[in-house]
Amino acid sequence: MKRLIIGAFFAVGIPAFAPAAFAQKDFLTSDEIEKVREAQLPNDRLKLYALLARQRLDQLDRLLAKDKKGRSLTARDLLEQYTNILDSIDTVSDDALKRGVNIAEGTAAVADSEKRFLTQLQKIRDHPPSDLDLYDIALKEAIASTSDSLDLGKQDVTARATKLGDEDKKLKDEAESEIAAEDSKGKPGSAKEGDAKSEEKPKRKPPTLLRKGEELPASAK
Repeated sequence: MKRLIIGAFFAVGIPAFAPAAFAQKDFLTSDEIEKVREAQLPNDRLKLYALLARQRLDQLDRLLAKDKKGRSLTARDLLEQYTNILDSIDTVSDDALKRGVNIAEGTAAVADSEKRFLTQLQKIRDHPPSDLDLYDIALKEAIASTSDSLDLGKQDVTARATKLGDEDKKLKDEAESEIAAEDSKGKPGSAKEGDAKSEEKPKRKPPTLLRKGEELPASAK
């Protein structure tokens, strides 16, 4: 999950976003993006995402109600958009919990919606349309994402926040260790580098007053 970064941009309440964030296929319309920007509070944003997800599935139901030629591409797009919206919901939830924000209201709204979503999706799976093979993978991913998100919402809030904090700390520590290791490699005066230099440096002969070709007497050796 969390394959796109759009949800992450909106999750932390950044009012502006980089165009690069939408280099991948957009899953929100320009009007929806504006609405998400305006919903700065996590609870409001979660409820908005739940609404947008519901709209995608309602569109899908209407589309599949008629056996219309060429509908498979639209069906797959709607399922993929739905899955990405659910990813954004989880991103918003994770970020809010890490910051200690109470999202009980938003989480409850999402859980109620996702129960309905799962029923809608399973109905399509149990009564497969004639062209399901063309968007079957997208449907399976949507079902899996919905189940995962529901399970995530059932977790103890405190335990989940602690786990997220521990994961962030672990990633930060690993990144700092890697940076320190890279810095030490090329740092002058390091033990290994000093040893290598001493090995490469030729040994100096002791000074002598002998002329070239002369040797010390045997008794002086």
